[in-house]
Amino acid sequence: MKIHEHQAKDILRNYGVPLLNGKVAYTVDEAVQIAKDFGGNLCVVKAQIHAGGRGKGGGVKLAKNAQEVRAHAEKILGMQLVTPQTGPDGKKVQRLFVEEGCPIDHEYYLAALLDRETSQVCIMGSEAGGMDIEEVAAKHPEKIIKEFFHPAEGLQGFAARRLALNMGIPAALVNKAATLLQGVARAFVEEDASLVEINPLVTTKDGRVIALDAKFSFDDNALYRHKAIEALRDLSEEVPEEIEAKKYDLSYIKLDGNIGCMVNGAGLAMATMDIIKLHGGEPANFLDVGGGATQERVTAAFKIILRDPSVKAVLINIFGGIMKCDVIANGVIAAAKELSLKHPVVVRLEGTNVEKGRKILAESGLKLIPATDMTDAAQKVVKAAKG
Repeated sequence: MKIHEHQAKDILRNYGVPLLNGKVAYTVDEAVQIAKDFGGNLCVVKAQIHAGGRGKGGGVKLAKNAQEVRAHAEKILGMQLVTPQTGPDGKKVQRLFVEEGCPIDHEYYLAALLDRETSQVCIMGSEAGGMDIEEVAAKHPEKIIKEFFHPAEGLQGFAARRLALNMGIPAALVNKAATLLQGVARAFVEEDASLVEINPLVTTKDGRVIALDAKFSFDDNALYRHKAIEALRDLSEEVPEEIEAKKYDLSYIKLDGNIGCMVNGAGLAMATMDIIKLHGGEPANFLDVGGGATQERVTAAFKIILRDPSVKAVLINIFGGIMKCDVIANGVIAAAKELSLKHPVVVRLEGTNVEKGRKILAESGLKLIPATDMTDAAQKVVKAAKG
């Protein structure tokens, strides 16, 4: 789960992370009033969407006075903001964050996350802040500095100071930076985050170290421990199909391809997407119906897949263990009849009750394409998607 910048900063403030004064606004008049409350001096008007790169899309603007705040707010609020992370359709801006300005001296990058190469909790920083970290990693990997720490121990002071020095933070500000780093590390662990990102972290000309931006992503499986954070969820920022999938306890993630996938088991789902790409296709989604799916869940999954207008063909790949092939078959038929199915559907079934499932599909009267194995299924669905 993701949250907005202003919400992320509220959380970081509880961990002693230095921040600028800022407030959220839902109307232009609210944004102007906030600026006036700040004294009408330099401030920043920021679009609040669940995506990075807002500045590149025109969603972050400096304002020298309340009049400029009004002009920026009128332009940004309600706009369809397109960034490298939103895709071509962009996201509609429904709230703003108005924040005081500061005399920036240097911008840095900071993030806390789980390092997949070492399976350790990591806090990493770079002197190349305010930029796409992917670009920095690709062109200048030596500029990304990592410190690993055990979540039960937290980020120790010596490690935080070492990271700050290696990031290039001036010696006079290292202790301040270390305090900030330790606060971020604690927030990451205690709030069950999967990512805490500050880009940029800045040092100022008047000797401060400040988190100028903030981004949180949380482990959905741990939200039951954090009801206050779960309440921050903004459904308008999420993909409607993913919201619908959660109602049926389905694991669904929308992708950019045109081949819908219905699979049971996360590992098999990943392998299915891989083999589709191997044979020249592009999956439209990740969808795991789970090991104990009912006919109702299978029907719901089918509906969610077909609701995506980019889907041209569907691959159903089921290995029946706990999940029986005949249950999948009945769910497919129920959904197909209810939705007046027109998409080509390739079906590969193996495992428990496989013959029963195949018989149900064969006698359904639907134009389904049977597949003998995963390679056969991938080749057939890629061909079908290409028409």
